Amino acid sequence: MTPVLLDTHVLLWWLSAPDRLSARCRALFDDPERQLLLSSVSTAEIAIKSSIGRLELPIPVGELVTQALREDGLTPLAFEHRHAAALATLPLHHRDPFDRMLLAQALTEGIPLASADRALLEYDIEILW
Repeated sequence: MTPVLLDTHVLLWWLSAPDRLSARCRALFDDPERQLLLSSVSTAEIAIKSSIGRLELPIPVGELVTQALREDGLTPLAFEHRHAAALATLPLHHRDPFDRMLLAQALTEGIPLASADRALLEYDIEILW
């Protein structure tokens, strides 16, 4: 199975507004040959943005993530020390800390990142959109 890391907005759009995703990105969710990874970084981003009122959720964060992992078949990916260390090597093309952590994970793992964020194209990584 070929793994792909999901950017946080890809998960949120898949759950609430799949029409916002590109056709290629929507197809990832139907491809049995793809292992879709959900980072603990995304859970933290959703939790923080929800708690400060920048993101409204229909259910609590824990339930949302549990549901995505169980019902949508996503695989959890923990943010590890080696991912954190890779942050030191990233140029500052993108300043959002959550996106930088996801990028560091994708680079460290050698996998593509599913994202609509054009700023990530500045990095030497495969972006699926």
